Amino acid sequence: MQVGKGRDVGLNSISKFEAKVANGNSEQTLSRDIYRLGRRFDFFRMFSCYFTTIGFYFNSLISVIGVYVFLYGQLYLVLSGLEKALVLEARIQNIQSLETALASQSFIQLGLLTGLPMVMEIGLERGFLTALKDFVLMQFQLAAVFFTFSLGTKSHYYGRTILHGGAQYRPTGRKVVVFHASFTENYRLYSRSHFVKGFEILLLLIVYDLFRRSYQSSMAYVLITYAIWFMSLTWLFAPFLFNPSGFNWGKIVDDWKNWNKWIKQQGGIGIQQDKSWQSWWNDEQAHLRHSGLSSRLIEIIISLRFFIYQYGLVYHLDISGQNKNFIVYVLSWVVIVVIFLLVKAVNLGRRYLSANYHLAFRLFKAFLFLGVVATIIILSIICDLSLRDLIVCCLGFFPTGWGLILVAQAMRPTIEATGLWHFTRVFAQAYDYGMGVALFAPIASLAWLPIISAFQTRFLFNEAFSRRLQIQPILAGKKKRNS
Repeated sequence: MQVGKGRDVGLNSISKFEAKVANGNSEQTLSRDIYRLGRRFDFFRMFSCYFTTIGFYFNSLISVIGVYVFLYGQLYLVLSGLEKALVLEARIQNIQSLETALASQSFIQLGLLTGLPMVMEIGLERGFLTALKDFVLMQFQLAAVFFTFSLGTKSHYYGRTILHGGAQYRPTGRKVVVFHASFTENYRLYSRSHFVKGFEILLLLIVYDLFRRSYQSSMAYVLITYAIWFMSLTWLFAPFLFNPSGFNWGKIVDDWKNWNKWIKQQGGIGIQQDKSWQSWWNDEQAHLRHSGLSSRLIEIIISLRFFIYQYGLVYHLDISGQNKNFIVYVLSWVVIVVIFLLVKAVNLGRRYLSANYHLAFRLFKAFLFLGVVATIIILSIICDLSLRDLIVCCLGFFPTGWGLILVAQAMRPTIEATGLWHFTRVFAQAYDYGMGVALFAPIASLAWLPIISAFQTRFLFNEAFSRRLQIQPILAGKKKRNS
C-alpha cells in the first residue's frame, strides 16, 4: 500500500496556501528571531536565510510598490507637462537614445531575465534545446499569467500583515479540483487583493494614454506600459481563466443569480460571509479592528493618493479654462457630494418604499437616473464639454469615492457609532456591485462563444478528461429527453 500527501491543484486553494505562508513570513519579519539570526550568520548564510524566508516575499512587495511608484510618477510627469517638454526637446536635438532605452527596458519587463536561471538549470541537466522547449511550452500553458497573479497574492497579504498584523490559518483542503467555483466565491477571495488593484492600475494606464497622445508616439507608450497592462488584466481575469467551466453559459447564468442574491442579502449574527455581502465586508476588515493608531494613520496617508490623483485631473479639464484657482478643485467636490446624496436617496427609498411600494420605488430610481443623465447632457452643452472631458471626469471621481471608503474604514472606531458608518457601508456596497458588473460583463460576452469554453477546457485538463467534459452535456441532454 502506497500513500501520498495531497497537494493543492486549484487556483483558489493555491492562493489560500500562498496567503497563509505570506502571513507567516510577515510575522517572521516583525519578530526578533530574524534579526538575531542575521546578526550571528556569516555573509553567505545570511543571504541564504534571507532568500529562503522573508526575502522572497519582501522582493515581491517591492516589485508591486515599484509598479505603483512608476505609474504615479509617469502620471505626474504627463500632468505637469514635464514629460512633454523632455520629449519635444529630445526631438529638437534629434536624440534617439530615449526610445533605445525604452526598448531595452521592455526586454527586461518581459521577465526573460527572471526566467534565465530556470533555463540554465534545465539546460545543464537535460540539454539547452529541451530547456528552450520547456520554456516555450510553459508560456503556452499560461505560466506567466499564473505567476503574475501569484505575485499579487504574496505582496498583498505580506504587506497587509506587516502593517496591521492579523495572520491566520486558512484551510485549503486536498480534494481533486474539477468543479466550477462561482463568481461570488472568486470575488470574495480576490476582490481586495487583486481586483481593486487591477482596476486602479487600469485607470492609471487609460488616463496616462489620454494625456500623452498629443506628443508621444504609440510605440513609446507600448514599450513603457505593455508589461503593466499584462499585470492588470491578469489580476482582473486570471481567476476566471483558471476556473473549470468558467465560460460555460449555464454556469454564467447561475453565477449571476447567486451574485445578485449575495450582494443584496442582509448580514448579521450567524450569517456566513458566503451568504451575504455585508457579513463578508465586515470580516474583510477584521485586520483593522485591532490595528494600532500608527497603522491606521499610514493607511489614511496611502489612501490620499486618490485625492492627489483627482487634484491633478481637475485642472486639465477644458472647463477649468487654464484656471489654477483652488475654487475649481472645491467645485469638483460639490459633484462628489451630490453623488453621495443620490446614493443616500436610493438607499432611503429602498428602505421605505421597496417593501410596500415596489412600483413607486422603481419609478423613483428611474426618475433619479433620468435626472442625472439629463443634468450631464445639459452641463455638457452649456460648458462645451468634450467626450474626453466626460471620460476624464468619470476616471477622476470614481477613485476618489473609493479613497473616501478606505479612509472611513481606517477611522471605523471613531465613526462607527454615527450614521456616517452606515452610509459608508451602503457606498462600499455600490462600489462592489459596480466592480462585479464590470468584471462579469466581458466574461458573459466570451461565454456566448462556444469555442472559448472548449479552449479553456482543453488547456486546463488533459485530452481524455476534456473529451469527457465535452461529452457529458450531450449525455445529460439525452437522459432528460428519455425521462
